[in-house]
Amino acid sequence: MKDVLVIGGGFAGVWSAAGAIRAVKAAGDAGEEVRVTLVSGGDDLVIRPRLYEDDPETMRVPLDRVLGPIGVRRLSATVTGIDTEAHRVQAVARDGSALTLPYDKLVLAAGSRLVRPSFPGAEHMFDIDTLPSATALDHHLRRLPQWRPAAGRWTAVIVGAGFTGLEIATVLGERMRAIAEEHGEAGQVRVLLVDRSEVLGPELGEGPRPVLDQAIDELKIERRLGRTVSSATREDVTLSDGETVPAATVIWTAGMMASPLTAQIPGERDRLGRLSVDGLMRVPGVPDVYAAGDTAVAAVEDGRHTIQSCQHAQPMGKCAGYNAAAELLGAAPLPFAFDPYSNALDLGSAGAVLTDGWERRVTTTGPAAKEMKQNINTRWIYPSLDDPEEILAQASRLLNSEHAAAVMAARP
Repeated sequence: MKDVLVIGGGFAGVWSAAGAIRAVKAAGDAGEEVRVTLVSGGDDLVIRPRLYEDDPETMRVPLDRVLGPIGVRRLSATVTGIDTEAHRVQAVARDGSALTLPYDKLVLAAGSRLVRPSFPGAEHMFDIDTLPSATALDHHLRRLPQWRPAAGRWTAVIVGAGFTGLEIATVLGERMRAIAEEHGEAGQVRVLLVDRSEVLGPELGEGPRPVLDQAIDELKIERRLGRTVSSATREDVTLSDGETVPAATVIWTAGMMASPLTAQIPGERDRLGRLSVDGLMRVPGVPDVYAAGDTAVAAVEDGRHTIQSCQHAQPMGKCAGYNAAAELLGAAPLPFAFDPYSNALDLGSAGAVLTDGWERRVTTTGPAAKEMKQNINTRWIYPSLDDPEEILAQASRLLNSEHAAAVMAARP
């Protein structure tokens, strides 16, 4: 038996495993010699792009309803070590026992994590990087009416005015007002957005900025630009210019890094810790190792590279998993396929903004953009469940646009 081992239960990991099974099925009887295993610390595929929304605990899909029907073996364990020379992975199972997992081909798809700050009081801040942290924030918001009356009880400060910061900032006021309204305090809700940059969405470029500015103004979100946080407590936050803002809720959204497991692969890494991969998702110079999603960086159009996003994680995973199994089976590999870059940013009750290309030219705003964003969030990024034929069909759609078209064609 030959083993394809996938590390990570996010979008890239799930589609790596499904892509490997696709290659196994295509090989017929020869495929019976290959076993595909996914190891992940959790039991769910977390729909991470939706963790800024209300009730985040529902934003997950049981892995067994995606992997089980297509024959992927799943292990609930946390990977602690990777030995690329010995071709084995060390892990700790949920019961605390040590596991040694040999592999013939490895796909590292362990994702990314938020870079937490170290200033005094940083432990009092919330984030929406993981399901537990987003759920903790949600529970905190629902308990705010039980706090003692104070100036900052209904004030939220979001640190980071990038993609994630803008999405949580633009929905948070509505979420908080819905809770405060039951106690006649909706008028006390206040949301502030803090960023080192002098502009909103610095990495999003000039294209969508007028739309962002208009949305922030419409939603009455206060700006504190050109500043950051120097300290925090459970009741207030102090900014770098000395302003102290009473606030019971402070959310950190600034900075992401690839999983630290990438450091155990002797390949080239970028400033985010991502492993460089070739057009087949292989890590150059490291035999039998592939990487996908937020742990990898691959070339796309116009000399650009993939970003840490669901948009790139899914096709990267499908390519990596297929090629890992195909190489074992002597089948032809598939080159990495990608849609032209686009972006969809939720702006809460102010709508949404869609952009096209790396220059982020605005194509759609308002209700039409909002409908598109909702389709992305609630339909297109979800895997099929329980149906092996449809799951493998989805794994064969190497472009996100192909899957979106198939979903829309099946729409009642």
